[in-house]
Amino acid sequence: MTQTDRGRQPDPAALLAALELERPLIGLYDAADPAPFAPLVEPGGADGGRCVFEFWETWLQGKTLHLTPERHGCGGAGRALCGVVARDRDDYVDFLWRDEGLRASRELMEGWFDQSPVYRPEHGHLLIGPLKPELFPSLRTVTFWVNPDQLSVLQIGAYYHHAWGDPPPVNAPFSSGCGQLVATFDDLERPQAVIGATDVAMRDQLPRDLLAFTATVPMFERLCALDEASFLYKPFLRDLRAARGGIG
Repeated sequence: MTQTDRGRQPDPAALLAALELERPLIGLYDAADPAPFAPLVEPGGADGGRCVFEFWETWLQGKTLHLTPERHGCGGAGRALCGVVARDRDDYVDFLWRDEGLRASRELMEGWFDQSPVYRPEHGHLLIGPLKPELFPSLRTVTFWVNPDQLSVLQIGAYYHHAWGDPPPVNAPFSSGCGQLVATFDDLERPQAVIGATDVAMRDQLPRDLLAFTATVPMFERLCALDEASFLYKPFLRDLRAARGGIG
């Protein structure tokens, strides 16, 4: 299903109730016109190097982060979300390998840097913020901000339709935190999910007990369609909820 073929956004209410999830879901949109996403915030101007996740509290307040290839925040977001590399390639590799120690050798770091996927906006504007059902055709991914118990529920949900031998529907790729929001998917039109917010560089922007579970739109639709025949309403989850006194 392509963006233009999409109908109405599925209703996540039943899923959120099962998860006891009160934090808003955050969508990443690729749109031609940012105006319908207002109120907007931007990382440009004097704060042009700000991390995407510095806007965590802004999202919770109902505002949407507006990014473009010209105003994309930090260099990592520019590369991962817009395909813009403003820093010398060798300098960037040395920073990641030598200064931050993210690979055992420079060669390994070069391989990741040169081959890792990036996202290039189709319509010039990336919007990251609360879901807007009326703008569903522009939605690219949906992120749940979850604790370990909630993550386990979404992980099982992602495997609910999985057949043995099919590609795994959930991955936990090495990437910048912003890259895990969209760039790490090999096909946004396939049901897939990524366990994210595992980038140590951005973890200090989030509560310590939260991770991200980011789903493509087809996976989001599957998760929202889980019904009373699924594990959401069976003993395993009821037992966990009882043991914890709730999982939210």
